[in-house]
Amino acid sequence: MSAGRTLTRAQKLVLTAAFVPMVATGAAGGAGTFSNIRGAYGSGTALGAVAAGEGATAVLALVLLGLTMLGQASPAVVRIGLWLLPAAAAVMAAMAAEGAGRTVIYAVTPMGMCVAAEGMAFLARRIVVHTDGRDAEAEHRAATVVRSLAYHRARAANHPDEKIRARSERTSWRLARKVGTGDASLGTRLLDVQRERVTDGADAALADMFATPVTAERHAVTVPVTPSLPPDAEPQSASTSAAVETDPVTVSRDGEDTQVSPVPSDVEEAAGTVAVTPVTLDEVAAVTGVPTPHPGEALSDDQLVVVLRHLRYSDDPPLSYRQAVTAFRDAGFVGGEQRVRKAWGAVMSQEESTP
Repeated sequence: MSAGRTLTRAQKLVLTAAFVPMVATGAAGGAGTFSNIRGAYGSGTALGAVAAGEGATAVLALVLLGLTMLGQASPAVVRIGLWLLPAAAAVMAAMAAEGAGRTVIYAVTPMGMCVAAEGMAFLARRIVVHTDGRDAEAEHRAATVVRSLAYHRARAANHPDEKIRARSERTSWRLARKVGTGDASLGTRLLDVQRERVTDGADAALADMFATPVTAERHAVTVPVTPSLPPDAEPQSASTSAAVETDPVTVSRDGEDTQVSPVPSDVEEAAGTVAVTPVTLDEVAAVTGVPTPHPGEALSDDQLVVVLRHLRYSDDPPLSYRQAVTAFRDAGFVGGEQRVRKAWGAVMSQEESTP
């Protein structure tokens, strides 16, 4: 809500014109009540009745108007008195009337002060909201609802009596419908929170949809192998050369008469499969420089990133967001949905920035 705004000249004129008939209505109601009761009980009694009815109502109206202009919430007894006192004056005037027609007229006359007081208080409240940017009445009601909601949620969760827990559960749901009602400032803040959650959810969903799959070949480390060169040939004597030339070369063939070249034994020993040891969560945490995450414990943001990165690359192809979250919950790790989504976004950002 905007604050610090001032009333324009046109607004001041319209509001002043609206206050005038309200004051006139209240004064006419008091004068009418005085006239009606004076005809039945005399001037002294009529004056006392007007003072107890319309006069007390006018005092409460001024209190309500002053509190509203000061930006404070009015007590409940003031609001109740604005209706009870004119109602009492209406009953008193109705008893002094003769006939059904006069009874109705005498009973309705004191209510003019009640309507005038409520109208002036409501208009003054709107002026304060426009100029100061806050509604004290709405804030008071919202605070009352939130306090009651917090109490009933706590009682529904921890009270030893099952019936009381169920009753508080139903009450808390009824109170939840009133949160933010009539409070524009609170409604705006709730919308901001909801927009942030929707933005985080959309970011995680888009990252999960459009992330490039990382294959094992992308992370494979190629170790260059330099073949060893044979030693320089030593000068051969004539006898050795002759021996080499005369030695027969035996060529083996398989059953289909295909020539099979013999493989030297040293080549067979050199050829082998390199075993890849899976990286543990402790090793990932040690490399990142954070304490090792453990299931069931509260994790920091960095620990959440470590756990999700480890789970994502624990299988080939890497896990998607939903698969990683399922593995995260199955492993017993604890973390809110919003924090997990943010940590997943960090994992995706690091993955995209890594050449």
